[in-house]
Amino acid sequence: MIDKVRELALKVLYKIDKEEAYSNIALNEVLNANREKLKPQDIGLISEITYGVTTWKLTLDVIIEKHSKIKMKKISPWVKNILRMGIYQILFLDKIPQSAAVNESVNLAKRYGHKTSANFVNAILRKVSMVDYAELFKIKDPIEKISKTTSMPTWIIEKLLEDRGYMANNQDEQKNEKILAEVRKICGNLVQRPNITIRRNNLKINKEEFEKKLKEKNINFTNIKENPDFYILEKVKNIENLELFQKGYFTVQDLSAGMAAYMLEPKENDYILDACSAPGGKTTYLAEIMNNKGKILAWDLYQSRTNLIEENAKRLGVEIIETEQNDATKYQKQYEEKFDKILLDVPCMGIGVIKRKPDIKWHRKLEDLKIISKIQYQILENCSKYLKKEGTLVYSTCSIFKEENHDIVQKFLEENSNYKYEEFEIEPTEKKDGFYIAKIQKK
Repeated sequence: MIDKVRELALKVLYKIDKEEAYSNIALNEVLNANREKLKPQDIGLISEITYGVTTWKLTLDVIIEKHSKIKMKKISPWVKNILRMGIYQILFLDKIPQSAAVNESVNLAKRYGHKTSANFVNAILRKVSMVDYAELFKIKDPIEKISKTTSMPTWIIEKLLEDRGYMANNQDEQKNEKILAEVRKICGNLVQRPNITIRRNNLKINKEEFEKKLKEKNINFTNIKENPDFYILEKVKNIENLELFQKGYFTVQDLSAGMAAYMLEPKENDYILDACSAPGGKTTYLAEIMNNKGKILAWDLYQSRTNLIEENAKRLGVEIIETEQNDATKYQKQYEEKFDKILLDVPCMGIGVIKRKPDIKWHRKLEDLKIISKIQYQILENCSKYLKKEGTLVYSTCSIFKEENHDIVQKFLEENSNYKYEEFEIEPTEKKDGFYIAKIQKK
């Protein structure tokens, strides 16, 4: 008998692996198609397995290779993902009995594999539970070790090391070790389970009343000291089904992302451009800080995404956002020196949010960096012309590569002397995403 929950998780992973679908999209498609048949705990397990396997795929594959006589490239995608699921349950999910993880994986292999697949899966998974993996990961090469123990592609590690001045043949061993330790910590934080972080909507509810309602709903929370608008919620599932969410009392947003809007220092009656705005998290935060007074022009390249902004704004009671399908890479003279403030949360590699979107590290390649950085600079160069004198522009990314951040801003300042700036680099921690923010002011 096939376990329906694990079968659905397998189908999601197949879509991610074989069709290169994004994990959140593939997961939502499968859940939405089967939601009426699923209990809340079923949805939780499917989500856990999907994100867990996607996060730890590289490390799980190292373990498979250790025990398999068959080369990875010759194992079918279905069987490969069945093995990943089984190993993840055995090593990471304490509440699931090992026998259940093995038996359910074998049942899946009977349906989705070949004649010998069930025996193959059974043999490997039974070995997994008997091995001390500390020995497996005693690796001399520091980059390989970080990669295999944090499930991070080597090119990301090498780029992070390069940005910090690491040199393989550098005689300054102490400096190299310090950089290695820093990058090891960053990669370790990027595989941590992400917090559910929310932003209170001050247009609809004050701090005291909001916290009272959270307590009434038996929702455990921690207020974030750096910004009292933000909270970390504990053990909350299906957050969009909560009455407080549906009424627009809060929205889901990481503190690091929210800080990009906060650093712009929006004021009542400002005229603001958010040039890369969808799905509207930062846009609506600007409006909330402005107390719904003023005007925000929100651009996105696609109409479907501007629709998302409008939906979020309506739920939150935001009335000062005007959406427009527009391409921020193309200069438009009619907007020259029109805006008091501009927010540019530009498209990026997304390395700082890998814990939330683990498939990023498998979809992105080093060669993508040059393409994206050109787009980023083009947006900054064009949109800076729309800023009034003495106006403020915030350039931000959810990436932590120097080439997308510091280098872009420095190049801009070298070519435009009538600006000054300060920058903030937020490295990913257990509680926060990685982010870069540059506050640029026109003289």
